[in-house]
Amino acid sequence: MANIVILGSGGFGLSLAVMAEKYGHKVTVWSKFQKEIDDIRAHGEHVQKLPGVPVSERIGLTSDISCVQGCEILIFGIPSSFVRDVAKEAKPYIDENMVIVNTGKGLEDGSLKLLSEVLAEELESDKIVVLSGPSHAEEVARGIPTTIVAASKNMEAAEYVQETLCNEVLRIYLSEDVVGCEIGGALKNTIALSAGICDGLRYGDNTKAALMTRGIHEIARLGVAMGADMQTFSGLTGLGDLIVTCTSMHSRNRRAGILIGEGVSPEEAVKKVGTVEGYHCCKTSYALAQRLGVEMPITEQLYSVLFGGANVKSAIDELMSRPQKNESEL
Repeated sequence: MANIVILGSGGFGLSLAVMAEKYGHKVTVWSKFQKEIDDIRAHGEHVQKLPGVPVSERIGLTSDISCVQGCEILIFGIPSSFVRDVAKEAKPYIDENMVIVNTGKGLEDGSLKLLSEVLAEELESDKIVVLSGPSHAEEVARGIPTTIVAASKNMEAAEYVQETLCNEVLRIYLSEDVVGCEIGGALKNTIALSAGICDGLRYGDNTKAALMTRGIHEIARLGVAMGADMQTFSGLTGLGDLIVTCTSMHSRNRRAGILIGEGVSPEEAVKKVGTVEGYHCCKTSYALAQRLGVEMPITEQLYSVLFGGANVKSAIDELMSRPQKNESEL
């Protein structure tokens, strides 16, 4: 049995809490918002994020971040824009033996750093593990068979996470390619947002298949330029995560995209859906591609729609009218 603390009471963090407690671990969930903690306890579930999923009374719920002290695994389930601030709050209670796990998917605004880099900087730890892959919280919490990846430069830490969290409904593979796993997990959100736009426009399966396939190509181009292994993008944290996020209505990125395709403004779509990581990641990945000189046409056109006022149909026309080339051409 491990002592696990999860920072963030959103859908995925809470789904891991429910699963870990079920399999015998001591689990505490922290939220910055006391009202959210009170509501979960009052209703016995997170009504907005995981309706119908009971949250056991054995799971600790608190807004006191000192709960981190003494735990063996500390899981960050925080949106990318808040990871650094929460890490700073948690740092006084972290010791060198803790394994730090990040489940967030995105790049830090401004610095354009991977979230694992942000955590390593703030917490001065070499035991940083990234959990990524096709894993909707709604399914993880209900015990639906799921397979993900634990990536780390410290394989002893990754193996500990694998051994601790694996069970008959959660299988975890290992990877040393932290960059590839994080880039795949972050940028699939921008492609899923684009796929949702196509759905909102009532385009067909042909369009979505093309978008997903060319999307993984440009994600891989950026990842390889950052030092990732090309093979990673054909795995769970690349193609696997892309498929589930582009095709499921569990995906907030896809749902926001559908609204945009139907004519809702990007800002209003994000407001209606809630946290849409692809909206923020489009801006950071566009900036990163510009910095590294990597061509990312889908991301560029999505950026023009989200932040440049471009019409969605004209953006697709721009993609379809690009110069002809060999499919494998870089």
